[in-house]
Amino acid sequence: MITTMPSANLPTFTLAELAKNHSSKKSCYVTMGTKVYDITEFLPDHPGGDDLILDYAGKDITEIIGDPQSHVHSDAAYEILDESLVGFLSSDDTPRPANGSANGSTNGVAKKSSVPNGKPTYEATGMSTAEDLSVETDIGNDFKTHKFIDLNKPMFMQVWRGRFSKEFYLKQVHRPRHYKGGDSAPLFGNFLEPLSKTAWWVVPTLWLPCISYGVWMASQGLSRENIAICFFSGIAIWTLVEYCLHRFLFHLDDYLPDNNVAITLHFLLHGIHHYLPMDRYRLVMPPTLFIVLATPFWKLAHTLFRSNWYVGTAVFCGGIFGYVCYDLTHYFLHHKKLPSFYQELKKYHLQHHFADYENGFGVTSRFWDRVFGTELPPLPQKSA
Repeated sequence: MITTMPSANLPTFTLAELAKNHSSKKSCYVTMGTKVYDITEFLPDHPGGDDLILDYAGKDITEIIGDPQSHVHSDAAYEILDESLVGFLSSDDTPRPANGSANGSTNGVAKKSSVPNGKPTYEATGMSTAEDLSVETDIGNDFKTHKFIDLNKPMFMQVWRGRFSKEFYLKQVHRPRHYKGGDSAPLFGNFLEPLSKTAWWVVPTLWLPCISYGVWMASQGLSRENIAICFFSGIAIWTLVEYCLHRFLFHLDDYLPDNNVAITLHFLLHGIHHYLPMDRYRLVMPPTLFIVLATPFWKLAHTLFRSNWYVGTAVFCGGIFGYVCYDLTHYFLHHKKLPSFYQELKKYHLQHHFADYENGFGVTSRFWDRVFGTELPPLPQKSA
């Protein structure tokens, strides 16, 4: 095995130095064998959330990155590390493998490719694992190769003027890219650009006061017990609405008309999320789009419960609260470390992105996927 020795162009670090100066969000270094990597810039893009990496800041990650029970890391993860090499451990701190060899590779844990025979594991997306979602796309080469969208230019007009066939568009939009040129790839490139981007905290800040006001209005004509029944009924109804919207509106793929207007609308509504799934400012619904989609449900709730306006209002408020939970869950599944239950949900949702976008439509729950037969199968276990 070839051993990489310290280079004259790269510094050496001691473990004490790493623990003291490079174990925080501002400067996060990790080691693997003798090598030291600066992964500070990768923290926001880690599919498992930055907290998971920060637990190992200033420490060796050999065991965790090669642990099949924790998570199977693809070649992309190792490529990110290779690009982040900043130095080596000092000779005094060089780890000694149990077999007595002096190399500092991976303590006997082999790096296995999850892209066998040079072909992607999942042909529909061109990806193998969740880590692939965060590998920076070579924007220039990607555009030259696929002739789809140049991420250096506003995307909307490229889709509108592209005259793409439905078959070509669906194939490209479901092969995720990762933009690292700034906060988000430009969509409109003009005064409409801010309307297309929404920080996750805007959702609870904007809509929870509205929900509270609606509940107060309903309390003028309903008892607390009836409000609670109506409110939780609204949440339960939302889970079905969430599934139906995701499956039959956002993924209208097979039934999408093969024309420019339909393709552009599809891209704006959900295609952009599958094209750039790790864009943190286009993960939750912009308020303007939410109002457009919520208005028919307000009218529907008060049509179904027209005999009692207060009941319709309480049910609607419960549904909107369910939506808020959905949007926050969706954001955290992509970008945050979550409790064990949600870790499984995270794996499930990211599988929808990198493996099979035609199934797995539940975001906050798998329940309706199980009912309607669209549940994603467990991912194959791969040994490290």
